[in-house]
This record gives sequence, structure tokens and C-alpha cells, in this order.
Amino acid sequence: MTGFPTPKVVFSRCLGFENCRYNGQGVASEAVEQWRASHRTRNRRFFDCVTPCPETDIGLGIPRDPIRIVRSGEALRLVQPATGRDVSEEMRGYARDFLDNLETPSPLPPPQGGGNEREGVILCPVDGFVLKSRSPSCGLLDVKLFKDESGQALPRRIAGFFGGAVLERFPAAAVEDEGRLTNFTIREHFLTRVYVSARWRELAARPTMAGLVRFQAENKLLLMGYNQTKMRELGRIVANPEKRPVAELFAAYGAKLPEAFARPPRYTSAINVLMHGLGYFKDRVKAGEKRFFLETLESYRAGRVPLSVPQSIIRAWVARFGEEYLASQTFFSPYPEELQFISDSGKGRKTD
Repeated sequence: MTGFPTPKVVFSRCLGFENCRYNGQGVASEAVEQWRASHRTRNRRFFDCVTPCPETDIGLGIPRDPIRIVRSGEALRLVQPATGRDVSEEMRGYARDFLDNLETPSPLPPPQGGGNEREGVILCPVDGFVLKSRSPSCGLLDVKLFKDESGQALPRRIAGFFGGAVLERFPAAAVEDEGRLTNFTIREHFLTRVYVSARWRELAARPTMAGLVRFQAENKLLLMGYNQTKMRELGRIVANPEKRPVAELFAAYGAKLPEAFARPPRYTSAINVLMHGLGYFKDRVKAGEKRFFLETLESYRAGRVPLSVPQSIIRAWVARFGEEYLASQTFFSPYPEELQFISDSGKGRKTD
């Protein structure tokens, strides 16, 4: 439950990294600030941060006249109404070049002992994105669209030019905006996804059959809690009845892995995994301890406590009884606990 990798995450620069919005200010994001505070207080990097600001990076000043997306026939344009400047092609070119650079693969060292076992292995270049909501450049799904130059907002909401390019280029990546991260469940899901992705990148940089078997084994309960169908599909790839080469297995597994984490887990699935964990200790813990654990599960079911609370009980028993199999399971510690804080938008749990 230790030894976490460092995910590579792209953050909009205005989310606490620099005051670079059109009005010369930044954006307060509790999640990003808490995570950055963990960096400072723990003196360790929890993320490898990349912080673009598409608008300033294409030469718009700070402060600057706002830009907006307007419909021009069937096309969309990104314009600055106060100056009449059209930055559509500049922004499209910037997004293309920025994401191309992200996708430039790092050269892999030759495999130990020679051979071509790395041939065909595709590494995801980044583990996640946190972008500014409602921004005509970075917004994901909630950007205002205007009717030509009249200033009349249309009822439709769309992605910004840069945000839309991210969604198109990385459809399986963990992509969120700072507004959605106010929801505890979404925030927990995001952190789980980026740390799974980072673990996979580390493994795929030095692909071996033993490493793939270990990865599947250590993530078995996490996969069970997210998507049992995908867990079994990934298990069949690892079993390798066709005796495919290692590189081919890694390519197939890497393509399938994001599908398992595409949606937040159903809380009932997490309860099933926790009950599975209880089975390892049912004859070793006292009746009162078991009762307390089951009461905690009911509190989790009712949404009164987060998943980390019953997880922590199992973790305590793992340490107490030296249960090595459960100690290896990422389900009980999918990301560093320093990144977790109990705060929620109040919109409730929508995963079941």
C-alpha cells in the first residue's frame, strides 16, 4: 500500500498556478489548492504538473478582452468581440502542437537480455487533465455558444477549443474541470484513475510477463469494485491462452484498462469487495469488531461516510494479522491518503 508513482497531470494554469485569466485574476479551486498544499507540507511531488494557459500562450495579454465562441454558419469561431480579432486557427494550432508534444514518446531503453519485447508497446503520455470550467478555451462541456456577432447566447453548451481537442485526442483519459471536482465521489474517482494510469505507465516502460501478472493480481479487487466484466476480460488477456508475445499482450491490456475505469464504481460493488475482504478475518476478529465494521458499511451505504472509512478498518486488520494478499491490493489504498480531504458539493452520490 506504499510506493506510489507520480502521475503526469495537465492543469489549467489559472487554477492557482498563475493569475492569468482575462481579468488578471486566478481561480480558487479547493481540490487543486489542497493537493498543492500536500505537495508543500509533505515535501514530495504527488503530481508531475503541466500547466498551460492556451489564451496567454497564443499571445493574448493579461488582463485582456474576453473571447467567446460564436457560430458562423456551420463553423465555430473563437473571437475577441472588443477588438474583432479571430483567434480560431491560432487556438486550434496551439492545441494541436501542445497535445502533439504530450504524445511524443520518451525513448525506451533496450530490454534486458536483448530481444524485441518492447516492440509495439504504446505508452499513454499523460495520466489526466484538470481544466477550467466554462472557459471558451479550456471548458469541457459547459461553454456558452453565441449566435454570430450579436452577443446572443444560444441554449446549447459545448466544449472550448482546447478542451474539445483534449477530449477528442484522449477519449479514455481522466479529464475533469475544477467545478466537478467539488464532488467527493468524482474527485476520488479522478485520483484513482490517474494513479492507476501512472502505475501502468511505469510497468509498460519495462514490460515483462511477470510484471503484467503482478499488475493484474494487485489491482484485482480494485477492478472488481469498478467493473467485474472488464476485470475478467483483462484476466483473460493475462492468462494468454494463445501464447501471444509480451508486447502484443501489453498493447491489448493497455487498450482495455481505461475501459474498466471509465465510470465511477457503484457503491454496491465496493461493498461487495469490502465484504470479500472481511472474509479473510471473520474467524480472527472479535464479534464486536465485526459488528462495528458492518455498521460502518451501512453508514457508507447510506452516504454518511466515504469509502476510505471502511477501507481503513480492513487496512488495520491487514497490518494486525499480516495478510499479505490484501496488503498488496490497491483497492485499499488506490492513491496517497494525503490527497484526500472530506469536502463535497452536496450534489450526492450518483454512482448507483
